[in-house]
Amino acid sequence: MPHTPVLMRALSLSVLALVAGCSTLPRDGPTGKAVDQGAGVANTPGSYTILDLDYAASERIKAQPPRFFGSLEAGSSQDVSGLIGVGDVLAVSIYEPSGSLFGGGAATAASASSVARASVRADATGLPPIVVDAAGAISIPFAGSINVAGATPGEAAARIRRALIGKVINPQVVVSVSESTFNTVTVLGEVKSPGRAPLSPNADRMVDVIAARGGSARPPEDVLVTLQREGQTYTAPLSAVLDEFSENIRLSRGDRINLAYKPRRFSTFGALSAVTEVEMGAGNLSLAGALSKVGGLDTNSANARSVLVFRFERPEVAAALGITQTPQRRGVPVVYRLNLEAAEGFFIANNFQIQPEDIIYVPRSGSAELSKFFTLVRSISGVIYDISVTNTLTTN
Repeated sequence: MPHTPVLMRALSLSVLALVAGCSTLPRDGPTGKAVDQGAGVANTPGSYTILDLDYAASERIKAQPPRFFGSLEAGSSQDVSGLIGVGDVLAVSIYEPSGSLFGGGAATAASASSVARASVRADATGLPPIVVDAAGAISIPFAGSINVAGATPGEAAARIRRALIGKVINPQVVVSVSESTFNTVTVLGEVKSPGRAPLSPNADRMVDVIAARGGSARPPEDVLVTLQREGQTYTAPLSAVLDEFSENIRLSRGDRINLAYKPRRFSTFGALSAVTEVEMGAGNLSLAGALSKVGGLDTNSANARSVLVFRFERPEVAAALGITQTPQRRGVPVVYRLNLEAAEGFFIANNFQIQPEDIIYVPRSGSAELSKFFTLVRSISGVIYDISVTNTLTTN
């Protein structure tokens, strides 16, 4: 074939060009060497710190107390709960002793015993349910209109009794709130039964009210609690409300509580079975668990000696690890590197906790890059061979 020498020279030149520019081969992320070189000089723009993970480092990270963003503590209420308000439905019972209690004659032990028995037999009148009107008052037969808004049930009973004295013989009054629209909070969002929740006189706290509406419908770690009161807004993770007593605040009537689903996520790139964004799920998640969620490393191409976790670390954690990098707005940029070709690497992976917004990246191994290079060479040589065959057929 007369064109063979020319085509072979073309193939040779193409291969040489690829060898000279092999760094231009398509990749899905930096090589392990590029990550090392990118660490650069500390405290320069875009710089980061690489830390080789060992078991001691993972333990130091876990030893740092967790920190959450936002707080409800400033929204704790000191208001007195259990007061009667407009719209409440009251149950009022009036007890009137029988007239025999006031019979004449000297008191004897026997008559005293009779008085005691008669008092037990006192007649009780239960009034129909009474709704507190817009003026904060209720209407009681023979007593007229009585203002009860802002009073406790005991104080309301005393006001009714005073109004009945002189009209009813020694009245005794009992008042209870059978239904309240005044002492309530509204719970919305990711609860099993959204709606109003009544506040008891026992100074209910956030967890009490959420439990009264059936509890959270999502894992606490993925739920954000927002409290709105008189133009003020307070926010904290539900997990913090459950774990920290100071965040389990007392509530006030009229509070509006919303539970929003904010799933914690991490991302994966590189030589893994899946490149994706993954929800962490309930509870803590280790690096080993995160890798298993995406199917593990790609056995054909992954560089298991360089499993990387990119994170903006909390300054106090970075300091505990001896990292002197200056914090940025989101934290200290750190790349944690783990060798999974060593057996102890799996124990470390099981102890190292993934944080929301972490990026897990596994570069491809050198042999995988070489295989990619030869695949590209074969594709080019195949094109040149096709050109050779075409030229031969057209010249014959």
